Amino acid sequence: MEVHTEGDYKVAKLIAMPNTPNFVRSNFSLFRAIGQTASPFTGKQLTQEFDAVYWQADVTLPAMNRSQAVEWQSFLLKLKGTTNYFKFCDPDALTNTGTFNHTHLIGENRVSNTNVALTVTNTDTFTAGASTFGSAIVGDFIHVTGMANEENNGTHEITAVNSATEVEVDSTLTNVSSTSGCKVQMNVKGSTGLNLKTSGSYTGTIKKGDYLGVLGAASATADPVQLVMAVEDAVVTDASPDQFSVQTEPKLRSTLSNGHFVLFQAPKGKFRLVDNSVDWDADKSSLYGISFSCVEVV
Repeated sequence: MEVHTEGDYKVAKLIAMPNTPNFVRSNFSLFRAIGQTASPFTGKQLTQEFDAVYWQADVTLPAMNRSQAVEWQSFLLKLKGTTNYFKFCDPDALTNTGTFNHTHLIGENRVSNTNVALTVTNTDTFTAGASTFGSAIVGDFIHVTGMANEENNGTHEITAVNSATEVEVDSTLTNVSSTSGCKVQMNVKGSTGLNLKTSGSYTGTIKKGDYLGVLGAASATADPVQLVMAVEDAVVTDASPDQFSVQTEPKLRSTLSNGHFVLFQAPKGKFRLVDNSVDWDADKSSLYGISFSCVEVV
C-alpha cells in the first residue's frame, strides 16, 4: 500500500504496538460485502458475495498512569491516522488451542492443473481428462473454476481419491459432461481451505477456532497478508513431513506458492486505524483512558 505525501509516494511503515498492558475489552468481527435483492411480489431473495471481506476491532485499554499511557500515545501518533499499519490479532485468542509445536507451517500445492477437462458424475465425483489428483490426500481442499454450472465451482473437500484422475468430494454437485479449460488448484485466491505441511519433524493439531497468519512469502520475516480462522479441526496425515488440510474463513485474498509461510504461533494480520483522529481522556487522578478502532489492511 502506498501513501501520498506532498506530490511523492512512499511505502507505509510498520509501527510496533506496545505489549502491555493488555486490553480490558475488545470486539473482534468479520465484515463481508453481501449484496441482496428481494422480489416485492414473492419475497424470494437472492444474495451475492463480493470480494470485500476483512477483520475489524474495537479495543479498550485499562486505566493507566501517564508513564504507561505515553507508550500508547506515541504508538497511535506514529500511525499517522490511517497512513501506517501494525500487526494485530483477536486480543482474546492470542494463543491457539491446537497443539502444533512449531511457529509455522508451509503451503503445499498437492494439486495444480490449470487447463483440464472435468466431468461430474454421481453428484459428488470429479473426473479429470488428465492426471491431476495423484498427490491428493483425503481431507484436501481443491478449488475448481471454469465449469459452466456455478455450483460445481468453488472449494470442495476431497472424501476419496479413486485414482490420479478421479476424486469424490463432500459437496453436492450437478452432473455434467466433459467441460474443457477448467482449473483445479489449491491455496489459491478465493479458496476456503489451506493445504499445508510441516517444515520439519513437527507434530500436533490445528483446532477449530485457531487463527492462522498467512505471510507474503516463504519467509518468517515477511509481512502478513491475511488473517484466517480454522472453522473445523484440521485433517492431519501422518507422513514425513506431516500434512494438514484446514477449512478456513474468510476466503483467501491471494494465491500461495509452494513453501509459503503460514504462522500458527502468535499469528497476526496487518491492521490500520479506522480514521485519522486519535484521542484519550484523563481523570483528576491523572489516570488515562485510551480506546481505538482498527481494520485489517486489504
